[in-house]
Amino acid sequence: MPKLKGITWDHPRGYICVEAASQAYEVETGTSVRWEKRSLQAFADAPIERLADAYDLIVLDHPHVGKIAETGSLLPLHWPPHAQVSSLGGSLESYTWNGDIWAYPIDGACQMAVRRPDLQVPEMASWEAVLAADRRKCPVVTALLPVDATCLFMSLVASSGEVDLPHSRSLFASEANGVRALRILKALYKQGPSEAVAWNPIKVLEAMSTTDDFAYSPALFGYINYARPGFRCHVLEFAGLPGFQGQGTSRGILGGAGVGVSSRTGYPNAARAFATWLASEPVQSGIFLENEGQPADGRTWRKMRSDPRYAGFLDGGYCAMENAWTRPRDVWFLDFVDDVCEIFPDFFRKDQDEEHFLGHMNDFYQRRSKQEVLLCQPL
Repeated sequence: MPKLKGITWDHPRGYICVEAASQAYEVETGTSVRWEKRSLQAFADAPIERLADAYDLIVLDHPHVGKIAETGSLLPLHWPPHAQVSSLGGSLESYTWNGDIWAYPIDGACQMAVRRPDLQVPEMASWEAVLAADRRKCPVVTALLPVDATCLFMSLVASSGEVDLPHSRSLFASEANGVRALRILKALYKQGPSEAVAWNPIKVLEAMSTTDDFAYSPALFGYINYARPGFRCHVLEFAGLPGFQGQGTSRGILGGAGVGVSSRTGYPNAARAFATWLASEPVQSGIFLENEGQPADGRTWRKMRSDPRYAGFLDGGYCAMENAWTRPRDVWFLDFVDDVCEIFPDFFRKDQDEEHFLGHMNDFYQRRSKQEVLLCQPL
C-alpha cells in the first residue's frame, strides 16, 4: 500500500488534526500518511517547488498559487463535489489560478477581532472606538510582526472600499486610503506594547489566554483553539473586525491553508484521494474539528457554529469569514511582501512619515510587477 509523506506547520491547529485524520484514513484504506512540521514563518516563506521535491502532500497558503502554477510544482486537482456550498469566504476560489485548482482548502481563517469575555470588554465596532479605548480599563494589543502589519494594512485599505488591489499600474494603494491605513497602524503600535512589532497572532493569543495583560485585539488571524474551553487558562471570543464609521462592511484578509499534491509524487492517485477525503465535509465536521482543526468547509461552520465547544470561534467569526477579502496571488506578490516586511519595523520604531512610507511601498510594487512582466515576455 502507498506510504505518503506530508509537510504541515507546527501549531496544534496545523498538525494534530491531520495526524489524527491520517491514522483513521490508514485504518480505512491501508494508505499511510506521515507528517513533518515546519514553523509558521516557514509555512509562509518556504518555496513550494523545493518542498515538492521532498513531500507528496503539502499544506500551504493560497498566495503561493501564482508561483505554483508557473513552476508546475503541484498537480492540478479536480473540482470537488458540492463546491458552491462547501466554499466559505472564497476559500476554495483562493486556490484557483488560470482555471485550475492547486489545493483543497482544509483550514479556514481570516483576520478577526478577539476579546477576553471575562474582562468585560466594551463594544468596539469601529476603528474610532478602538483607538479611543481607555488603556486602563481595556488594554489593547495588536500583532504587528511585519507580515501581519502588511496584511492589516491591506485589510484596512480594503475595508475603505478599495478592494481591487493593486490600485493601478503605478500605485499599490491610493494615497488617501494607504495613508489612513498607516496612521491607524501607527496608532495601534503606540496603543500597545512596543514589543508587539515582533509578535505574530499566536504570541498575542497566548498572552491574552494565559495572562490578564490584554483584554482585546482588534485584528489578527483567528485560531479556533483559543475559543475552546480547556485549551488555555482563559477562553477567548472572536468577532468581525472593527469598521470605519459610515463605510459599510469591514474586510479582513482571508487566510487559512490548503493541501496540495506534489507533481513529483510517486503516488499521484493515492495523494489526490487523501487530499479529497481530508477536505470532505464529514471529515471536516468530525475527526478534523475534534482534534484541534479549524475547518474550511462552509457546511461544517454552519452546522457546528451553535456547538458550545466551538461557538466562540465558528459563530463569532462566521460573518468575518463570509466577508473575507482575498489578497493578490500574482507571481510578484510574495517578493513585494518580503520587501515591505523588511522596512515595516522602522516605520513603527522610528516613527516614520506615512506618506513617505507609502511611497516606498508603491516603489516596491512597481519594481516587482515590472520584473514579472519582463520575465513573462518571449525571447
